[in-house]
Order: sequence, then C-alpha cells, then structure tokens
Amino acid sequence: MRAVLQRVTSAAVVVDQQTVGQIKNGLLVLLGVADGDTETDLKYVLEKTIGLRIFADEQGKMNLSVKDIGGSMLVVSQFTLLADVKKGRRPSFNTAADPAIADDFYQRFVSMAKQQGVPTETGVFAADMQVSLCNDGPVTILIDSRNK
Repeated sequence: MRAVLQRVTSAAVVVDQQTVGQIKNGLLVLLGVADGDTETDLKYVLEKTIGLRIFADEQGKMNLSVKDIGGSMLVVSQFTLLADVKKGRRPSFNTAADPAIADDFYQRFVSMAKQQGVPTETGVFAADMQVSLCNDGPVTILIDSRNK
C-alpha cells in the first residue's frame, strides 16, 4: 500500500462539477492499494499517516501530528501510485489491487481514521476526480508499506 501525504491549508475533490469532499488544515492523502496488501499494510499506513509529526509546534519545528493540531484528512483513491514505469513509455498497473479489493481497503482506511478521531472526507472511488490543494510548506511524504 502506498500513500502520498501532502500537508495542506486546504484541499477539495470535485466529481461531475460537484464538490464531494473538502478540508481546511490537515492532510491530503492519495492512497493506492497493491495486489497482495494485507491488514498489516493497512494498519501500518494508517498509523504512520495519523501519527507522523509533520505540523509545526509553537517553535516552528515539525513536531505535531494531524491529530495533535485538530486537523482533517481528505483521502483520495489513486491506483496510479502503483504504476510500474520500468519498461517502455506506457505505465503498467499490474501491481495494483483488483478494484473491489482496493475499494474495501480504501473504505476501511477512511473508517479507521474516523474511529481514531480524525475528521475525514473522501473522493469517490474509481471516479474521474479533480483534486485541488494548497500544499503547506510544501511538505509531501511518501509511505510505502513494503518499505518499512
């Protein structure tokens, strides 16, 4: 499982000209589920996402998590994070999970984040989405459960 975290002052997702999710201060999480991902991968990425201290404290040091600042998350499914570009010029997505499995992991990631007290908005799984954001910093972090 891969996640790209972007620390944002705002982010929104639009589907068919309708805003379906939006947040102020927090994290935009682009989430890709790989074939063979397990509950262990899910929990690892979720705990890292919620627990990473990438927000500034009173001294301006990155020392606070999204939960510490009372921030929100906007989670967007993105199978293209699993692109393999080693051969040729067209990406291969053979390592991405089957859509039904990926949707289940995506929904559980969101549910578990909410259960841990982080307000969480979403995009629409498998939809054509337009994502806008104001990256704060900029701070962008990659988490890959297979590179622990």
